Amino acid sequence: MSRIGVFVCHCGENISRTVDVERVAGELAKVPGVAFATDYKYMCSDPGQGLLKKAVAEHRLDGVVVAACSPRMHEKTFRTAAKAAGLNPFLCEMANIREHCSWVHEDRDEATAKAISIVEMMVARVKKDRRLVPITVPVTKRALVIGGGIAGIQAALDIADAGHKVVLVEREPSIGGHMAQLSETFPTLDCSQCIMTPKMVDVANHPNITLHTYSEIESVDGYIGNFQVTIRKKARSVDESTCTGCGVCMAKCPQKKIPNSFDKNLGMRPAIYVPFPQAVPNTPVIDRENCTYFKSGKCGVCAKVCGPQAVDYEQQDQLIVEPAGAIVVATGFSLYDIGPKPAGSPIEGYGEFGYGTIPDVIDGLTFERLASASGPTGGKIVRPSDGKEPKQVVFVQCVGSRAREKGISYCSKICCMYTAKHTMLYKHKVHDGQAYVFFMDARTPGKNYDEFWRRAIEEEEAVYIRGMVSRLYQKGDKVVVMGSDVHVGVQVEIEADLVVLATAVQAREGADSLAQKLGISYDNYNFYSEAHAKLKPVECATAGVYLAGACQGPKDIPDTVSQASAAAAKVMTLFARDELEREPIVAKVDERRCVACLYCKKVCPYGAVEEKEIRDRQGNLIRVVAYVNPGVCGGCGTCQATCPSKSVELDGYTDEQIMAMIEAL
Repeated sequence: MSRIGVFVCHCGENISRTVDVERVAGELAKVPGVAFATDYKYMCSDPGQGLLKKAVAEHRLDGVVVAACSPRMHEKTFRTAAKAAGLNPFLCEMANIREHCSWVHEDRDEATAKAISIVEMMVARVKKDRRLVPITVPVTKRALVIGGGIAGIQAALDIADAGHKVVLVEREPSIGGHMAQLSETFPTLDCSQCIMTPKMVDVANHPNITLHTYSEIESVDGYIGNFQVTIRKKARSVDESTCTGCGVCMAKCPQKKIPNSFDKNLGMRPAIYVPFPQAVPNTPVIDRENCTYFKSGKCGVCAKVCGPQAVDYEQQDQLIVEPAGAIVVATGFSLYDIGPKPAGSPIEGYGEFGYGTIPDVIDGLTFERLASASGPTGGKIVRPSDGKEPKQVVFVQCVGSRAREKGISYCSKICCMYTAKHTMLYKHKVHDGQAYVFFMDARTPGKNYDEFWRRAIEEEEAVYIRGMVSRLYQKGDKVVVMGSDVHVGVQVEIEADLVVLATAVQAREGADSLAQKLGISYDNYNFYSEAHAKLKPVECATAGVYLAGACQGPKDIPDTVSQASAAAAKVMTLFARDELEREPIVAKVDERRCVACLYCKKVCPYGAVEEKEIRDRQGNLIRVVAYVNPGVCGGCGTCQATCPSKSVELDGYTDEQIMAMIEAL
């Protein structure tokens, strides 16, 4: 005969305001198999947990049901308390009478009746619970970080400083990401390169960090603690081990008129190049699409002038397999391009802003390269069309962001702040210039952020116009900006020398493809999805994979660095033990009934289902069945729902338990 204990929580007033918790406890005490039932104000508190432990001992309970909030909040809390009392923790269940009952009902009698039914269901379930044992998985104490921007750099350094080996993979020839392109950063206006490049050098010199630049993730196999990651190291056509970074090859290269994407095509670079002077590693890469040697077989100047003979035209891509126990994804963002609509893109282009057709209409990152001392103009603000200093600049905010009709409904978060910064940088360099800003709202939720925005208006005299821009067009050497000022109810027309668009922050190209390789989820904008917005903001549903920075959504630098360190802390927690304990809520296959249709393998989002061969003693193949790797299984139950032969069951959610819950209703 079962001896179940039922503990009903008031949750302050969250539950008791709507549900008669005393009545719930009283009714459950009458249910067959319930040996003890009570209610308490805060079950998750120390006295509440003490009450549970005491009841387990005094009433010799063999199962516990806590009627309270969501299991996602406190299931671990109560299972730990049950374990401390000597009970198998998986014989403790939670009945959610807060989110599923008190928060969604107003009638007290109806809510109380429903709460009683919910708890009765869980009592029936716990009677069928099994004593499960946690799964242990060996841990490879080596981390892989994907992305070499500020998020990836911070995460890699934190993990490496803790004494663990790190592999950092960056698809560009140098680490640094978008932060390396910035002139100054808000709200302190400190030099981006000054705070970024020392960290880049630290990564290159750290004994615990292996750096793979100009590389991409080819495939990811394995599971938490035991990943096997195949990396495609693209051919630089330069041997990194012998190159000294002297720069003679770049100086002598005759092909020097190639637009430099790092400078947003404002400047030119040679066919053999490093993206920017502070690049790490300081090893050139040959642009094979534009190199004369690769196009016609002629030239070869860089190989002739290279003293260490580091230039290797025959170099091929390499596939490198790196073991890792945890993966940090820090792939960053890209900016919305409002030029011609890319093929297959669900986003509608803003053709009315003239970007890509009017040379003096640029985006915010292009303005950063104009303002940067290491940029193509040496920090001088000039018009791309004729190199003249602009005396009137119009900044347009929310270009692409918050435009549901165009396909992007979210706020890009950083635009208000970087536009305010741009007005300051402009005024500091063009003292007699005037900045105008068209904006919808000013969103400045950060420490010293609103003060920074006010400073742009009050001290730097930027004119903010609340309203939308309706049209841009070229008029001689001016760009006419037509819009409205909703504060005074008039139409505004400004003849600008330069227009800067604050375009939306988007996920990087190929973000969806990488997510599929990693087995992690992403939203309809291709930003990666966390396991829980509040409780697990840096973790993915796929165990062992963590998120850092703007790959998850628009973020500024402080938030990005904070999240990178948080992801690193999660990795270090994982690496703190030689073996990882995982909850045993995993699927199991009854091999006697399995017909090897492998539908479960097709639908498994974690890639946990494998084919298993059953052989006789002589080694002859008898049959093939499905097998669920417990180290990979996420316990979602999709395989159980899909299996046509009913040969898959999820521990903790067996058919017997589900039927008992239904019968209890």
